Amino acid sequence: MAISEITPRQARERQRQGALLVDIREPHERASGQAEGALAVGQAELEAAHARHLPSQVATIVLICQSGRRSAATAAALQAAGYADVHSVAGGTTAWMAEALPVVRPHLEPDEADFLERYSRHLRLAEVGVEGQRRLERSSVLLVGAGGLGSPVAFYLAAAGIGHLRLVDDDVVDRSNLQRQILHVESTIGAPKVDSARERLAALNPRVRIEAVRARVTSANVEALLDGVDVVVDGSDNFPLRYLLNDACVKLGRPLVYGAVQRFEGQASVFDAGRHRGRCPCYRCLFPEPPPPQFAPSCAEAGVLGVLPGIVGLLQANEAIKLLLGIGQTLAGRLLQFDALAMRFREVRLAADPDCPVCAPGRPFPGYIDYARFCATGG
Repeated sequence: MAISEITPRQARERQRQGALLVDIREPHERASGQAEGALAVGQAELEAAHARHLPSQVATIVLICQSGRRSAATAAALQAAGYADVHSVAGGTTAWMAEALPVVRPHLEPDEADFLERYSRHLRLAEVGVEGQRRLERSSVLLVGAGGLGSPVAFYLAAAGIGHLRLVDDDVVDRSNLQRQILHVESTIGAPKVDSARERLAALNPRVRIEAVRARVTSANVEALLDGVDVVVDGSDNFPLRYLLNDACVKLGRPLVYGAVQRFEGQASVFDAGRHRGRCPCYRCLFPEPPPPQFAPSCAEAGVLGVLPGIVGLLQANEAIKLLLGIGQTLAGRLLQFDALAMRFREVRLAADPDCPVCAPGRPFPGYIDYARFCATGG
């Protein structure tokens, strides 16, 4: 039997005549408003225990969701269960509101209302939902670098609702940064980058705790900086720091989200050898020795297309969020390379080096080294 779809106004009229209007959306969806007089019962609960919530099988039942798709599916399920007079509201609550029909909003505490409204698009994803969003709010990320890569990473992690973002950088804002480091603005030139970043991020999402650490990451403080964090994101433009972060993450069992840019090319990966020894490579498996300095100029020396760090930084933010939520397939074991001029992505498979001096299974941590000297001499 075909499902009966009716307009919001027809649904309102049937409601006046005694029909039971049932809003089958999830609680976070109803926070923005629901049809006046509707009974609120989630779709899964209604389908599993319809007799608990609905009157006799001959009663008139009108179902409403957000757009009409879920209500039509549930109407079909109720028909199969023996309900003879079931209807679905075409266009759902969106159409109901568009026709200016009466709406009520549930009473919520201010913090809960802010949570549900701010993250409403995340909450509608089955892979995230309320539980996943709460997990993000409990998460802590260390972001090293508030520059070209760190800017998009920080913006999108803050927007996504990461609970604690520890941001480390020892530099100050320079006018030449503004071409790509979108965390900073003209008025913050000369200010510490972490202070400039904290101000912008707090304005974007006051729910996130921004811990601004103006410091250079060294062997002496790296473990304290990693303390309590779930994911480390490398936004540096610095070979010694990349090796240091890698070694610390392997030792302490933290996933490291890597990104690098130069001129028109960038790359990203996830190094998770600390938690998956022998299965996932570390940064040293990819680069056992640093390239000679003359073959690895910094962005300040070689230049960089302004949008390139934004593209690679967004890839890093995406990987960090996936790691925190435990969803999807990360870039662990894969190096994603991007050519901005050709607009082409290329993927290279990476294997763990069984003889890696840092992450080989069963090998004790060798200790931190003089990373600046290591990179200056090419290993």
